[in-house]
Amino acid sequence: MRLKALPPFAGVLTGVAAGTIVAILLPGTLGSALGLVFTGAGVALSLRALESRAAAQREQLLAGLGEVKVRLATNAIRIDSLSQRVEQMPMRDVDAAPARAAINELTAEVGLLGDLIHQVATTLADHDEKLARTAVQPAPPAVPAAAPEVVIDPEAARRERAERLAAEREAAAKAAEAEAEAERAEIIGAALSEGRLEVHLQPMVSLPQRRTQGYEALPRLRLDENTLLMPHEFMRTVEERGFGPTLDALVLTRALAIARHLGAKDGKIFVSCNFSASTWESARALATLARILDKYRDHAGQLVVEVPQAIFRALHPTSLGLLGAMSANRVRFALDQVADLRFDPQALYDRGIRFVKIPASLLRSYDEGRLQSDIAVGDLAALLGRASVALVADEVEDNPTAADMIELGIGLGQGLAFSPPRPVKPEVFAEPEEAQQSPQSKPPAAPAEPARSAEIVGYPAPPAPAAAAEPARPERVPFRSVLRRATG
Repeated sequence: MRLKALPPFAGVLTGVAAGTIVAILLPGTLGSALGLVFTGAGVALSLRALESRAAAQREQLLAGLGEVKVRLATNAIRIDSLSQRVEQMPMRDVDAAPARAAINELTAEVGLLGDLIHQVATTLADHDEKLARTAVQPAPPAVPAAAPEVVIDPEAARRERAERLAAEREAAAKAAEAEAEAERAEIIGAALSEGRLEVHLQPMVSLPQRRTQGYEALPRLRLDENTLLMPHEFMRTVEERGFGPTLDALVLTRALAIARHLGAKDGKIFVSCNFSASTWESARALATLARILDKYRDHAGQLVVEVPQAIFRALHPTSLGLLGAMSANRVRFALDQVADLRFDPQALYDRGIRFVKIPASLLRSYDEGRLQSDIAVGDLAALLGRASVALVADEVEDNPTAADMIELGIGLGQGLAFSPPRPVKPEVFAEPEEAQQSPQSKPPAAPAEPARSAEIVGYPAPPAPAAAAEPARPERVPFRSVLRRATG
């Protein structure tokens, strides 16, 4: 009978039983000694059986791991061939995006499983090698540690004390900074929860006429009566603390109120707004904003949502579907924060992009040859226009830059050269009055005021039309005067 076929503790039981029988049959010291010998032999037999079984199980485990690695490699090859077939199929990027994402996810999971199995096999092999080395080599004799030699160095002690003080100061500064950041985050969170968000509008104008075609809504956060934070002063805290969805909901409702006001006066002028990066990365936050847009779909035609180029390229298929739902409510999109000219105008139009905002400095870099592109900057506006996408020169800071943009054939511009951002009048955000009024309570019609594109504080209003001069009444002259004038 082989040792592997025996139960692990069969030797122990057999040895104990044999030793007991011998001790009973042979009384005295000899019987006891023989009983101990049989018991020890049984224990040794059991230990050897356990070791043999453990070795066999380890070999089976390594063989199974090798087979799993082979199967994972085969599946990886199959997934790669499937990916190549998907790439060769005549599909649009929008339709192929879910399949590519699923294939990439499967490839990553297969690679991860292969790495884990390889790590397990390597760990087992190292463990066996260490056990074998420990069994062969005896432990080295313990050497008594020598007493450390004490060396007094005043310069080293001074340097160590200075380093310790510097570390303590740095830790105290970090603690104070963290406390101040926590206090600042609490103040910003309270301001957002109380809705103390102000919107300033910066116009987008046509070139070269400089007529207002739309506005960009830029958020400002009011902490108190004398403190108004700019976006670069609170956006990092908003992103880190997860306040992005709250901020974007406030910005969207303000922008929709402005769109309602613009639609009542001039339906061709639009307003654009931006969302935080955390909102674009969360399908749940985007779905909440889509529900707000669906509720106010009557005013969504005057709304443009700006999407940064880097975020637009990395959008999840679910987020792209939500953009399609927003487009169904007549919301338009603008590609913002453009860093290069690698885009397909027709693909942008198919995904709802109607504007591309490129910084004027980047356009000048391409035009002067400091950056290279397959598309000539002078042809970019016409190329986008053929796909019904408008090019906007952003961050136009002065008139010479505006002249350069006009020479490049760009039809829209935005920046300080045309107007700085200005606050919106509070009455723009007021709820509209009831349309139905009784004839008795209906006030007399006031003379119509000239239509304005938006109610912006400090923004120059268009000149009022000159009042029509009252026609002069003809002067009544006696007939004798007329006769005297004719014969004189």
